[in-house]
Amino acid sequence: MTLGTILTELKAERDRLNQAIAALQGTTAAGHGRKKARNTKKPSRRRMSAAGRKRLSEAKRKCWAERKKKAKGA
Repeated sequence: MTLGTILTELKAERDRLNQAIAALQGTTAAGHGRKKARNTKKPSRRRMSAAGRKRLSEAKRKCWAERKKKAKGA
């Protein structure tokens, strides 16, 4: 095989690959217009009120005070 025939075959192969790539890109580009799934919305987080935070804080302080008292007595 001569260099000319090798180059011709490689160029033909390149053209076939380019056509295949273009065909595949055409099928993926068509898929971008699809609708989104229904449940894509992120669930909202529950927020604690100021009064709830205060109650929790006081309860934890009481719990830690009892633990500290037990640790000293032991």
